[in-house]
Amino acid sequence: MSLKSIFQDMKGEFGSISRKSFDVKFGIRSRSQRVVQDTTSFRVDALKQSCWANMPPELLRDVLMRIEASDDTWPPRKNVVSCAGVCRNWREIMKEIVKSPEVSGKLTFPISLKQPGQRGSLLQCYIKRSRSNQTYYLFLGLNQASTDDGKFLLAAKKCRRPTCTDYIISVNAEDVSKGNSGFVGKLRSNFLGTKFTIYDAQPTNTGAKVTKCRSTRLVNMKQVSPRVPAGNYPVAHIAYELNVLGSRGPRRMQCVMDAIPARAVEPGGVAPTQTEFVHSNPDSFPSIPFFRSTSTRMENFESGENGGMLVLRNKAPRWHEQLQCWCLNFNGRVTVASVKNFQLVASPENGVAAGQEHENVILQFGKVGKDVFTMDYQYPISAFQAFAICLSSFDTKIACE
Repeated sequence: MSLKSIFQDMKGEFGSISRKSFDVKFGIRSRSQRVVQDTTSFRVDALKQSCWANMPPELLRDVLMRIEASDDTWPPRKNVVSCAGVCRNWREIMKEIVKSPEVSGKLTFPISLKQPGQRGSLLQCYIKRSRSNQTYYLFLGLNQASTDDGKFLLAAKKCRRPTCTDYIISVNAEDVSKGNSGFVGKLRSNFLGTKFTIYDAQPTNTGAKVTKCRSTRLVNMKQVSPRVPAGNYPVAHIAYELNVLGSRGPRRMQCVMDAIPARAVEPGGVAPTQTEFVHSNPDSFPSIPFFRSTSTRMENFESGENGGMLVLRNKAPRWHEQLQCWCLNFNGRVTVASVKNFQLVASPENGVAAGQEHENVILQFGKVGKDVFTMDYQYPISAFQAFAICLSSFDTKIACE
């Protein structure tokens, strides 16, 4: 049997079980509302009964490499995820073959959403807003008109509190809540909507510390053990400045990326990269008051002490006399003028030259239609961080406008 025949036969055999890992791992439903059943046992039985069970490792690696190289876009890339979900041996091989978004520019496994984007090139995504249930959906793809050509990545649900607003972020499009295993983090605002904190459900590095209350924490009448790794790990702080022109003028914002060093934007710089996706324990997330979760990082920045962390500022727009509006060059990715539109670049505080600062856009967000927005990002921030920053632009800014 030729290698080409083996390759085609393998893809055909596992084609029937291709919706795996990325969706089944977190219980995600398809767009047609069908519940995806966990077919782990079926995959194992299929493997044992097939000729691939005793395939030489060298040949197996070569075949899997061909699958990874041929299925480089979604939806065909689900075959790569399917192969990684067959067994531990296949998963380890696929983890070695599939490169991180920083290198490949591809989002394959769920952990890719927590890893820095591609260097030197913007990863193009778009956000759809559902006003009826106050939910936002992030998709990977170039077609903003529908989700047919895009891959669902993340969802966020707006939850109003007496003194703040939370945006719960999940990889589960059907059940966006902290009680679901798909919970990956949240965005929390202050009462005025001028300051935000991004929380990750798991630490980005071993030095991260979970934010806790002084008092005993109870969730669903159960005492939470402080030894449980899941929690609220602050990874970024966002601040919007007072806009003297109100809603007619451009917003001014800055982001302090707690988990990313300023040198990450320099040539050869490195940003922390998560390698494993930890399953969330619904009973392990503490309820924290906003006054204890904010401010320290942002206050340090405002006083000139950023502690070597990466600081992002919005790129200043220019006034267009003929159009009578503020304009930014989105290279055709944004088509509707909106106060929500922005581009983030590295702040001069990071040691970036003024000319270079305005060339290297790390994140851009803008409107292209009713309730449809583009979100393009690149290294050193992740899709999760970029999505959370964009969510802050949707929130009402009482003191700024």
